[in-house]
Amino acid sequence: MTVLDRTLPRFGGFSLGMIGLELRRMLRNKRTIIFTLVMPAAFFLLFGSSAEYRTERVGDGNVTGYVLVSMAVYGAMLATTSGGAMVSIERAAGWSRQLRLTPLKPLAYVAVKLLLAMIIGAVSVAVAFAVGAVGGAELPLRAWIGCGLLAWLCSLVFAAFGLFMGYLLPSENVMQILGPALAVLSFAGGLFVPVDQLGSTFATIATFTPVYGVGEIARYPLVQDGDLWVAALNVIVWTALFSAGAMWRFRRDTARV
Repeated sequence: MTVLDRTLPRFGGFSLGMIGLELRRMLRNKRTIIFTLVMPAAFFLLFGSSAEYRTERVGDGNVTGYVLVSMAVYGAMLATTSGGAMVSIERAAGWSRQLRLTPLKPLAYVAVKLLLAMIIGAVSVAVAFAVGAVGGAELPLRAWIGCGLLAWLCSLVFAAFGLFMGYLLPSENVMQILGPALAVLSFAGGLFVPVDQLGSTFATIATFTPVYGVGEIARYPLVQDGDLWVAALNVIVWTALFSAGAMWRFRRDTARV
């Protein structure tokens, strides 16, 4: 093996070993696990499991199912955002500067963090759907599968968002800031209240928020309604912007060694 081989590892330093190590470290954070896994399921039981919602129909299921998908999206948002934002703790400990001394590429580092956040997001969606299955949610099988997968996949935008914010905000209060911010974005983006009930002006504004596309796409297998092209463009653009911002901040941090 040459010196060049040692200083330039395959895939820029991206490896399964690094992913496993980071995942074990993330799972030790009990506050994050409770915040991202328990709260969305609790919100579903509190706001979506009433007898009225179980009997009222929407799309191919009931309103309880509609609320379940929205809460699953919210849970995935919280999980992926918190997973990405954990980089702020590494910054406070000086870890990002240490990475400047290694051949780890910014793109590989960002990819590892995004993948970890998506793993936690998948668990969050699975927990919410398990609670919904016994909580009165009615969806056709294709909607159970489609809504779950889309809620998880589209939450990638918030994994990138959390990573970007982790480089911008101090470690001691990053989720205290991002938690309320995500709640506001969820209201503004039509996740908690359908866009068609917001009024024309607010409905137009909602389409430009990062939550809009995720919610519309995730609920589509159930409601079979909405502009998927606009929603997809929304998700793609915001994911690209947040990912680019995260890589920019990573380079900026590691350059100050």
